[in-house]
Amino acid sequence: MTRLEQLAQPQTIAPGEEEPSPILIAGPCSAETEAQVLETARQLSASGISYFRAGIWKPRTSPDSFEGVGEKGLPWLQQVKTQFGLNIAIEVANARHVEKALAHGVDLLWIGARTSVNPFTVQEIADALKGVPVPVMVKNPINPDLKLWKGALERILRADVQSVAACHRGFDVYGKSLYRNAPLWEIPIDLKRAFPELPIVCDPSHIGGRRDLIEDISRKALNLGYEGLMIETHPDPDNAWSDSAQQLVPSELLAMLNRLKFRKHQLDDKALLAKTGFLRDEIDDLDGRIQELIAQRMDLAREIGDLKRANNVAFYQHNRWNEIIERVKENSDRLHLNEEFMLKLFSLIHLESIDIQGE
Repeated sequence: MTRLEQLAQPQTIAPGEEEPSPILIAGPCSAETEAQVLETARQLSASGISYFRAGIWKPRTSPDSFEGVGEKGLPWLQQVKTQFGLNIAIEVANARHVEKALAHGVDLLWIGARTSVNPFTVQEIADALKGVPVPVMVKNPINPDLKLWKGALERILRADVQSVAACHRGFDVYGKSLYRNAPLWEIPIDLKRAFPELPIVCDPSHIGGRRDLIEDISRKALNLGYEGLMIETHPDPDNAWSDSAQQLVPSELLAMLNRLKFRKHQLDDKALLAKTGFLRDEIDDLDGRIQELIAQRMDLAREIGDLKRANNVAFYQHNRWNEIIERVKENSDRLHLNEEFMLKLFSLIHLESIDIQGE
């Protein structure tokens, strides 16, 4: 049974046992040269990673960008396997890639974000994978479309693949962002609701696009119960042929992994279950009261809307919204609440109030 299959089952740990072992996939964004691949593998050989990754075929936006060394890089990965005993993983974008990868003993395949967006291509890959005893990961599509991601996973699941996982690498959204690809954590959370037994691996390298963001994103993913991480690492990232800004040197990667807390996914201690159960009951009660208060607020918004309509007044009042913002900031500080979160929450409530007034 592969590590990926084992982690498809819920992780529990009895009191006093060690932390769970996540799926850890690491290696360079691209396989550049035989020497670069083997040196990276050497530095990772004692790390305990689950799979060594390297891009062989690289789907790039511009044809002038480095698109991977292609098939000639596959024997380099075979050497990684024989010399260092590491399982190997690569991205495949069509049926031919699948055929070549399996012929070279690749242990894990993943379907990238530029491929999972196309149902025709995913189906072609699924047909090539029919009954193949190799784990397959499906990255989220570039655009934030949960149905498209679910559809890609369903095509692979129906191909009778040995084990399947999802990989969250963030989404392309309009406008400026701290991240290269916005995480939009609510989408993988909804995916987990649809496929509760499906392992989800986070790719913080592609979400962040910067090496200084990788640790915080990884920690967030583990706190959300993700089963693993896929992180790009390179012996000389500043001179990498692709995605240099988001790759760590292996020693930095290993130090970061030692700082992370890998958490179990289920409670199995009776006393702890009882305590959390009591606290969750209180949360449920508070949630109900919050909804009741919001309902009362919306009733008041309707009354204000009637008055505005009768006097031909615009429903949105800029000065009023500024007053709400300032009050939210003041209360957030007083109550030690996250100001950004509270402003987002009240922005949604305010917009809903305006919609109700305009009914």
